Amino acid sequence: MSPDEDNPGARDLIPGFTPENDLERRLARDPVLLEGWAWGKARPGHPEGAVGAHVADLLRTIDSWGETGKRRSELRLIALVHDAMKSRVKQWLPRTGENHHAMRARRFAEAYTEDERLLVTIELHDCAYGIWRKSRRPSGEERERLVAMGARIPDLDIFLRFVELDGSTEGKNPEPVDWVRSELAQRSGED
Repeated sequence: MSPDEDNPGARDLIPGFTPENDLERRLARDPVLLEGWAWGKARPGHPEGAVGAHVADLLRTIDSWGETGKRRSELRLIALVHDAMKSRVKQWLPRTGENHHAMRARRFAEAYTEDERLLVTIELHDCAYGIWRKSRRPSGEERERLVAMGARIPDLDIFLRFVELDGSTEGKNPEPVDWVRSELAQRSGED
């Protein structure tokens, strides 16, 4: 399939996006994902606006980092899906469990991959930030949440790389990325 045959809607929503494999081409035609990429406006943590603009930033960063091969494909898949279900969150319900955008993104991604490493990364990508935010008032409960989260992550390397990627965009504080990397590395060394 030539680039001209790809869905132009995806390129409009994610400036500079060109699918690199069959999976990305299928994602670029998924109407649910297209709707998700179109959602959003400038807000704290996301001054770029719509989810698609955020994804475009992440894809450019993956390029600038020089990621190649399987890891590049994995990071791109996670980036394409991770925030795209924010439009599907029911605002009148608590944004937890099945109504959290990351869990909704995981459920969406399950139709495209069975790789638990990638699915867990999608599901938990914002969890680390939430724990960090509450850790300013450290409690045993927050430490337990971090340990429980760490125990669920089958591939700490891809998880931390994506958290670093997602936290690298304008408007995001790098402190949580450094904190979670340090805490999880320390915890994995205790095993």
